[in-house]
Amino acid sequence: MTLPLLVSAFLAAMAYILTPGPAFLALLGIGAGQGRRAGARFIAGHLAGDLVWSGLALVAIVGAKTVGTLVFDVLGLACGLYLAWIGWSALTAKPRAPGEALVTVERPLTRGLVFGLTNPKGYPVALATFTALLAGSADALTFSALPVLLAASLVGFLVADVILVGIIGAGVVRRFYRRHEHAIVRLSGLLFCGFALQAVWHATPGLLGLRRA
Repeated sequence: MTLPLLVSAFLAAMAYILTPGPAFLALLGIGAGQGRRAGARFIAGHLAGDLVWSGLALVAIVGAKTVGTLVFDVLGLACGLYLAWIGWSALTAKPRAPGEALVTVERPLTRGLVFGLTNPKGYPVALATFTALLAGSADALTFSALPVLLAASLVGFLVADVILVGIIGAGVVRRFYRRHEHAIVRLSGLLFCGFALQAVWHATPGLLGLRRA
């Protein structure tokens, strides 16, 4: 286990949390409508889903590396294309109707738990994010390294969660979100497209037989 690999897992976990997406936007909406405490409860519940999907993503990455690079590259390409679809959907999303109230969540902790565990986008996003940032250390990825990688990922999740909780309840953030909600959604779509391009960039050389052994 090398320090760069641990740092990559830590950064991948932070990127997975901090990159705007469905859960990120839900958290901003809860924070804008109900404040920091409700947002903290939502993100605490969502942590369970983050751990599940990132764990499955790491297992898939290590398993793909074990059985051959072709599976690894196909997974990266498929997830990159899926991320591109998510990004395009966000870029073309319609704005909320003028005067429409923000949704109030009665049980943020439960909502976060259910949202995190049932979100079908959780796995492909985690797989694409971890693939993009761990690709440079592929030779060091083994099943024996999984517990340490998950631990490093957990630290990344917690740091990112603390950052989010620290900012979502601020009055300036709540006002900014309400005023620029549609632009934020579109920016999240652009970022997803960026991750999609990165995943495809890493997968294409192997699929075309251009990657050196």
